[in-house]
Amino acid sequence: MTAPPNETLTVLLIEDDAGDAFLVEELLAQANNPPKIIWVRSLQESRERLTDEVQCVLVDLSLPDATGLEALEQVLTMVPDAAVLVLTGLNDTHVGVEAVAAGAQDFLVKQDVEARLLARAIRYAMERKRADLAQRRLVEAELLTKENSRLERGLLPVPLLEQGGLEHQARYLPGRRRALLAGDFWDTVQSQDGAVHVVVGDVCGHGPDEAALGVALRIAWRALVLAGHTGNELLGVLDSVLRLERKSAEIFTTLCIATIDPTLSRARMHVVGHPPPLLIRDGAIGVVPGTPSGPPLGIFKDVVWSEIEVTLGDDWSLLFYTDGLIEATVGGGPDLLGTEGLLALVHEHGGIHLDRLIDRVIELNGDSLSDDLATVLISRDEASQNGER
Repeated sequence: MTAPPNETLTVLLIEDDAGDAFLVEELLAQANNPPKIIWVRSLQESRERLTDEVQCVLVDLSLPDATGLEALEQVLTMVPDAAVLVLTGLNDTHVGVEAVAAGAQDFLVKQDVEARLLARAIRYAMERKRADLAQRRLVEAELLTKENSRLERGLLPVPLLEQGGLEHQARYLPGRRRALLAGDFWDTVQSQDGAVHVVVGDVCGHGPDEAALGVALRIAWRALVLAGHTGNELLGVLDSVLRLERKSAEIFTTLCIATIDPTLSRARMHVVGHPPPLLIRDGAIGVVPGTPSGPPLGIFKDVVWSEIEVTLGDDWSLLFYTDGLIEATVGGGPDLLGTEGLLALVHEHGGIHLDRLIDRVIELNGDSLSDDLATVLISRDEASQNGER
């Protein structure tokens, strides 16, 4: 009656009066499934006899080593996950209210208790305790989720970019449900000489470990750029960081780094096992030629990645992206969008309109993207260069 048929409930009875303790044992013995009772006379003895099996505590408020609400508070501290009922000879409604407010699941007066009432009170108290614990875990989970969200937002990049002559847009969609960070990463930094540096990368795998590694690589990239490092020197350090920080030797990272010179008319790129950037130049839409520069980070040691020189001119747009944008399925079938499909969408829209492009890819996929997605779109035209935008 106080526990499921295949289980035996263990009750800790804290009662210094032997007669009252015998009465409680007799009342509970009448239950359909009588509990196991551990009888102790004091709080000190209860600490010595307490085990993980105890699911419910009956406590008197007049004990040799504690009285009143003090006794209750010590019990609540001692057994935070067990149901606690006050069973006392003190018939005081005010004390009963205070006891329940302090955390007791019920307040019973000895002279009013009979077998069915006591068994029912214990059963209800345990259900209330389960509900309280479930609610506490839910609140703790919500607080943890909010804290994680604050931490993740703090780890997302804020571009270091003077807007003169350039338009910059970035979009970031983690594939993990309810996540703000993923293994994909991006960043944009403008150095003191006016050059604009961009990185878009993808750590293989999906999960918090990959997200943490992506953050480490992004921060390392930013620090190296601010220290004046570019090209193979920078990639070599990132490769070392990856090898030191990854959880297993199978983890690799693809990325594209680009440096747009201070005149904003030329760029140097390294496409490291990564999808080629899209380039719109003087109205012509295509991909950056000459890619890739070499294999991803973390696979081969002592790699020298080839540099790709790109003439941009006065009017251009560059779209850097991770493979989440091109590995969406098309029409619900097994075929992937691919780079050619992405180019077709850009032609269809008459240019790169980032939000419309991503929405169209999701629409073709038939559902939210399962892979992470990071994109950076940088554009320049004469009007923006002259400050007309």
